[in-house]
Amino acid sequence: MHDFSALIASVRHGANSIAEIARQNLGRRAWLALVAFIWIALVYVIVAFADVTASTFVGLTEELHGEFAFNPGGAVAAASTMYLLLALVMGVVQRKLSPPMWLLTAIFVPATLGVVWLGTEVSTVLVHSLGFWHVAILVYCFAASLLPMWLLQQPRGYLGGFILYIVLAIGVLGIFLGGFEIRQPAVHHSTTGSPVEQLLFPFLFVTIACGACSGFHGLVCGGTTSKQIARESHCRPIGFGAMLLEGMVALIALATVMIVAPEGVGSRAPGKLYGDGIAAFFAALFGEQWMTFAITFGAMAFSTFVFDTLDVATRLGRYLLQELSGGLGFKASSRTAGIAAAAGTAGAPLLVLLSADEGAWRQFWVLFGTSNQLLASLTLLGITVWLYRSGRRYWYTLLPMLFVFAATVTALLVQIGMGAREFFLRGFRLESEIVNGAAALILLVLAVVFVVEALKAVEETRRARALPEPSPETGD
Repeated sequence: MHDFSALIASVRHGANSIAEIARQNLGRRAWLALVAFIWIALVYVIVAFADVTASTFVGLTEELHGEFAFNPGGAVAAASTMYLLLALVMGVVQRKLSPPMWLLTAIFVPATLGVVWLGTEVSTVLVHSLGFWHVAILVYCFAASLLPMWLLQQPRGYLGGFILYIVLAIGVLGIFLGGFEIRQPAVHHSTTGSPVEQLLFPFLFVTIACGACSGFHGLVCGGTTSKQIARESHCRPIGFGAMLLEGMVALIALATVMIVAPEGVGSRAPGKLYGDGIAAFFAALFGEQWMTFAITFGAMAFSTFVFDTLDVATRLGRYLLQELSGGLGFKASSRTAGIAAAAGTAGAPLLVLLSADEGAWRQFWVLFGTSNQLLASLTLLGITVWLYRSGRRYWYTLLPMLFVFAATVTALLVQIGMGAREFFLRGFRLESEIVNGAAALILLVLAVVFVVEALKAVEETRRARALPEPSPETGD
């Protein structure tokens, strides 16, 4: 419902963003609040994915079958780096030589699988610390947000699509034909981690993210997807059907955890768990001799999804920061302003990551999920106001908005309380709980401002409808 209605709303508003839709239907104050909210939410998207990816790139070197030294994290890092370089080469070739797409596909898709194998052969070359990868990934985000679309994002997205198709095929076949059994309990009562993680409500509803409802999807619907719709009837298979496919991707990801024994999860990063699960499916289908390649391929597949999110989030953040500064009266269209906005969007996550200890991705992910889901509810609220003002039915966006809003605000209040407790016990420190608590407080204030403006817009519409019709004789 969220993705489909966000896409339709954007198409009906001239392919504008959800923030611009809010400006037209709720007013300038709601627009400012939503743009600021979206930017902070995007910062936490970048924080969460950069930290998880960096954790995937870090691993211990071991002797494999007495033949050669193998570092799983280094293999993924090398394969992912070569994959990005390959996308750059494809972009240049396509731009300068204009070969037919089938030829590009025939050359670069097998080359993508080739860099996975090559990554296993040079797995000890790019072995670095977690902090190094934090900086390197954010430098990549900064550069990617400024590069032309044809040079990196389009070829990388095209190649990444084939990786996704392969993973989907392996996942489905592995689940049905691999002979695996569910080894995780249906409900795991956490006794560790933050207090919000120990509560089924609201924790469950701020971790499922893109597999069920994602505010980030609404941004993409209004930012790029609506501009590529040939006709409005295509919105259903794209906005609704693609979301079902996203749920399938999430189900496969869930299966990679379900087949692991409870004691086997440990402190492994999500990218590592996912990569190992895809590798297990791959090996069950094609044999154990492929395990080294499969582990690297599974983890690199995770990285390709992450890089797709990272550079899109940074680019959107740059656009929003420029739009926000322009709305506040600053010059926002120059090249210098673009570079400054990109630096701010990539630099803010670095400050958050510097405040965290190793393994803090869990706390980042909770606030990322909360802000992402809350953004979805605000998007649904903006669409509800538009439907109400247009005289259309609106209950089907109002009801899910109320549930998602209640869940996410509860999660924000818990995280604000955690940050406040640390602040009053230990004073101000640049630590993840305090930083997250402060960010959660800002997000809550911005969300409240947006809700207030939405209620004002509804009330103004109701009053306008209550006015008597003008008299045909007097015009009064």
